[in-house]
Amino acid sequence: MEISRQTDVPSGRSHFSKTVIEQLRQGLRGELVLPTDPTYGQARGVWNGAIDRRPSVIVFCAHPDDVVLAVAYARSQGCLVAVRSGGHNVAGLSVCDYGMVIDLSRMKKIVVDPERRIARAEAGLNLGEFDAATLAHGLATTMGVNSDTGIAGLTLGGGFGKLGRKHGLSCDNLIAAEIVTADGRLLRTSAGEHPELFWALHGGGGNFGIVTAFEYRLHPLGPALLVGSVLHAYDHAREAMRFYDRFSREAPDELSVDAALVTLPTGDRGFSISACYVGSPEAGEPVIAPLMTFGSPIESRLQAVPYLQIQSAGDSLFPRGRRYYWKAQFLREISDGAIDALLDRYAAAPNRSSLLVFQQVGGAIARVPASDSPYANRDAAVDCFPIAIWDDPADDEANIGWARDLWNAVRPFSTGGVYANNLGDEGDERVRDAYGGNYARLAAIKTQYDPTNFFRLNQNIRPG
Repeated sequence: MEISRQTDVPSGRSHFSKTVIEQLRQGLRGELVLPTDPTYGQARGVWNGAIDRRPSVIVFCAHPDDVVLAVAYARSQGCLVAVRSGGHNVAGLSVCDYGMVIDLSRMKKIVVDPERRIARAEAGLNLGEFDAATLAHGLATTMGVNSDTGIAGLTLGGGFGKLGRKHGLSCDNLIAAEIVTADGRLLRTSAGEHPELFWALHGGGGNFGIVTAFEYRLHPLGPALLVGSVLHAYDHAREAMRFYDRFSREAPDELSVDAALVTLPTGDRGFSISACYVGSPEAGEPVIAPLMTFGSPIESRLQAVPYLQIQSAGDSLFPRGRRYYWKAQFLREISDGAIDALLDRYAAAPNRSSLLVFQQVGGAIARVPASDSPYANRDAAVDCFPIAIWDDPADDEANIGWARDLWNAVRPFSTGGVYANNLGDEGDERVRDAYGGNYARLAAIKTQYDPTNFFRLNQNIRPG
């Protein structure tokens, strides 16, 4: 099963003697959890219920000093390390067998400077917590689409969200970061401090160290945004998908338009489109109007929705503990050939939870030169990916097979690129596809800051 493979599992099941464990425990401000502890079962869990791994030790950090200490002990014992903040990685790379999990999820301090429009946020925050803190001051920056997602992994891989076409990716709004490197140093990085390392954090993932805090640029945002949504019957999905392609590619930066092939509770299939206008609801009405008047949708809704509600709207679709699998790829357009492939393969979806998602990018994201950050796929229009969601392990093969089949059918119409945060365990070539011409520079920075590939449970960039 692709999502549960783990490389570099140590031959010994535990590298930690009782003496080492006790020394580590005594040095921590946070908590150390072992397999013998009653909280271990819950502590080792991640968002994707298909991931079932058993680390030898889990270190819940309370302070950057805990991260430094955990790295030092892991290096001294030669053990595998996984780094976890939100634990939302679909491939389960934030937990490992037999090694150490360094968990930052309890580090949740955030300080908002409303005058300078800057937020300093510790890495354990999820985006719901971050958004609530900044919106209290009428400010926000691009974050993801599920309130349970950790800000750390999201930002380090790029960071899509409703504000992205207007204000850029999460990583485009990063102005400084504090990071523990493989040799145990706690560094502050910015455009003027360790600039190459700082560049690598703009989409290069967890390859270069453990980020303990981020500083973001914030933007004014009203408490409510105009959202228009429509649902078209499957018989009309072809025309609706053609419309979506045109409408989304012609949209102004203020408009974010996502779509999905869905299955209704009745078992009928459909095509849904949702548009969110980042500005005043009054200004958004004429912009969203073509969506609301196209075709004969079986459902439609247009209303101003609180931003925090928009950000948590997908939570019920993606609860912790269900089994998840997806494969993603970028498209510059949704061609007739792609539509044919999508409609044919989605019709074979194994259950009512199965989705085919279009997440729009472009706008401000596309105007950043590809070499300005590791995130290289700036010319894409949409991220396209099937999402398989199920509960019974006996259904793994059917669900994973369906998602792979759909992905393969659309592959001829893709750019060849992929969003690092949507990668599963897909091999070195797909990691290179995420970074394109920036890969060589990333590998050089990796060699400088992590020459032994200590941080390798990630979408790995090998030293070289």
